[in-house]
Amino acid sequence: MRLAQQAAEQIKLQEVRFIPAGKPYHRAPELAQPTSGAHRAEMVRRAIHGNELFRLDARDLERSGPTYTYDTLAGLRGELGEQVPLVVLLGADAFALLETWHRWRELFALCHFAVAQRAGAETWRERIGGELAAVLRAREQADAQRIGASAAGSVLVVEMTPLEISATAIRAQLRSGKSPRYLLPDAVLEYIVVNKLYLEGGR
Repeated sequence: MRLAQQAAEQIKLQEVRFIPAGKPYHRAPELAQPTSGAHRAEMVRRAIHGNELFRLDARDLERSGPTYTYDTLAGLRGELGEQVPLVVLLGADAFALLETWHRWRELFALCHFAVAQRAGAETWRERIGGELAAVLRAREQADAQRIGASAAGSVLVVEMTPLEISATAIRAQLRSGKSPRYLLPDAVLEYIVVNKLYLEGGR
């Protein structure tokens, strides 16, 4: 949420949509979502409550079959029109794997990318080669304020406050009986505890 807040302020976004993953086509069965879509949507709803800038968008949970970012963005384009700037916010590690995404080249016709890197960290660029490296060189935009001048096509690298918070580590703490309090919103932690999520045999 801090990442979304900082990016929104830097890029002057009118709203930030949180879109919980449905069934990502490239995720192996053993890495499937550890809890149900309904639970994850409710946790997002509780986490963003009170922030007028944030909005839950559950479209990918409601879709049958594998979910693709391309389809999600195409749906948003159909609703919002061709001129509204759309920005996909993702971490640098995820962007470095963009070539593995479904119809990845076509994504630049639908959106901008805001790539979040920790302050001073540039190592993710070393993992990018081939066509994606050329795309990054051609499309990288240094001025956050100019992103809104077009609907899609640019890559903006934004530096974020480094917060050592890991979803994997939080789930591990829950399974071991430790408290992850202060690493996530109290309302979300309460929901996890009441519904016994992320425990052995939990949902």
